[in-house]
Parts: sequence; C-alpha cells; structure tokens
Amino acid sequence: MFMHEILIAGFGGQGVLTAGQLLAYAGNFEGKCVSWVPAYGPEQRGGTANCSVVISDQQIACTLVTEPSLCIVMNQPSLEKFEKAVKPGGVLVVNTSLCEKKATRTDITVVNVAATDTAIELGSQKFANMVALGALLGAMPVVDIEMVLKAMLKVMGEDKARFIPANREALKRGMEAAKSAVHA
Repeated sequence: MFMHEILIAGFGGQGVLTAGQLLAYAGNFEGKCVSWVPAYGPEQRGGTANCSVVISDQQIACTLVTEPSLCIVMNQPSLEKFEKAVKPGGVLVVNTSLCEKKATRTDITVVNVAATDTAIELGSQKFANMVALGALLGAMPVVDIEMVLKAMLKVMGEDKARFIPANREALKRGMEAAKSAVHA
C-alpha cells in the first residue's frame, strides 16, 4: 500500500497552501487518491497557514493529518509546533532561512534547506515554497516533478505560466539540496 500523509506549514503569503495544492493535483494526475485540506488564521498575510495532503493508491478514510510521514516547515513557529508530530522514520524539511533553531529529532530524516535564501537568488522569495517542495520530493519522490509542473497551470492559471521555468529551477535546486543533505 502506498500512502503518504503530508503537512506543510508556515505563515500566510509563503505559498504553503499552493504547494499543497500542487502535490494534490500532481497525485491526481498520476491516478492516485488525494485529499487537500487547508487551515489558516483570519489574517490574509502573515498569519498561520498550513495544509494537510494525503496521497494514496487506495481510498482515503481520513483527510486530517495529525502525524505526517512528510512535513515541510517554512518558519520557526511551525518547526516548534509540528516537529514532534512527524512519524518516526518520516521526513522533515526545514526552511533554515527562517528557522533560527534546528530540529532536534534523531528518529526522522531532517532536510535543512535555505529555501527563502535560494528563492531570493532565483529572483523572488515567492519561489521559497517551490524550493522546499523540491527538497521534499528529493528526499521522498511521492509524485513526479513533471506532474507538479503540469499542476502549476491548473493551480496558477495560464496567465502565470511564464513563471514555470523559474519554478522548475526552484524545484530542481530544492531537490539538489535534499540529495546532498540526505546523503551527507
């Protein structure tokens, strides 16, 4: 049985919900059963934001993710809140650009990636979610990167298709960072 429960967390404006949607659509394009459940505070930007994504080869009984096998945290409050929730043997991707403290768990794979710094190098901090998503896919390829790129047209619309090459590069940089972090 193939099933991954994924949690992505940060603050509003970091593309947390978008990254989750991309995973869900990519899984759907691959013929898998998927769910995507957003959760956010009342603030439009700057408040808390997270989403649960489940990708499975069987029907999904529960869409709420409380013990993720895979987790991305984009800021320090999210690291503090969700590190302890990751299942033993799971993967935690940490955006070290915005996390002052390090993850302390030794029973999970921690992938440290300077997602925001890398995104700025690529031209905009708005690519940080794609760098982090690439790191997740580099550590655990739950969906094909080409399906994520295909999903971008669905999620972002044709008018933002011009950003796909930059997003592809952001995903690639994240995957490279994960491979060096996991094999270091």
